[in-house]
Amino acid sequence: MSGITSRRSVLAASAAGAAAVVAGTGTANAAGAGAGSAGASPAGASGRRHWDPISAKNSVFVLVDHQPSLLAGVNSHPTTTVVNNVTGLAKAAKVFGVPTVLTSVLSERGGKLIPQIRDVFPGQEVHDRTTLNAWEDANVVKAIRKTGAKKIVIAALWTEICLTYPALAALDEGYEVYAVTDASGGTSVEAHDMAVRRMADEGVVPITWNAVMGELQRDWSHTATIPGVAKINKEHFGAFGAILDLEEQLLSHH
Repeated sequence: MSGITSRRSVLAASAAGAAAVVAGTGTANAAGAGAGSAGASPAGASGRRHWDPISAKNSVFVLVDHQPSLLAGVNSHPTTTVVNNVTGLAKAAKVFGVPTVLTSVLSERGGKLIPQIRDVFPGQEVHDRTTLNAWEDANVVKAIRKTGAKKIVIAALWTEICLTYPALAALDEGYEVYAVTDASGGTSVEAHDMAVRRMADEGVVPITWNAVMGELQRDWSHTATIPGVAKINKEHFGAFGAILDLEEQLLSHH
């Protein structure tokens, strides 16, 4: 069965399960039994996948084409916001030790990845491509597969092309894919929104960068990463970060 057929089978099974529940003739779990890709978490009684949180053990981050030429074409978000958010995402990967793959397209013309990302991963290889779809570049796919991850957390410029294409391609190959929508950007609000809808309809999970970091942290008893998370929040999470800084100032006086 092709990847596209498999993906549509999952959607069809989920729809059939929901209809069975409404009709009182069965359960979503029974209707969807056996459906799903190799990398997906098994479905529960509700027909949805069991929640298997993003972690350094099961995930790889992929940052695609955050380059000056592509950033200049972003009109869905303020570009300063995109830079802030993808930098926060990159720093979260570093704090939690999540393997990260970096890729650019035609960097000789479009420029290197923005320095905010390069500074987080000094000396790390950036896979430069000619393909619009990063999943069609053998070196990028090899680097992703080498991590052994079953989940891909991806952000890219532009949303409608360089995020959507590899997200759907990875989904076809059995990965669980999370599209970090606020660390990505499209050429218009409509282009970004339609791309996110398209991906979500196919099974990609839309998520924001701070939600990713929260999922990595999960429990404040995991104290080793709290200083790093606090630092990222202070630098990249606006007013909340300023409040954290104020709290530290007040505590230092006691």
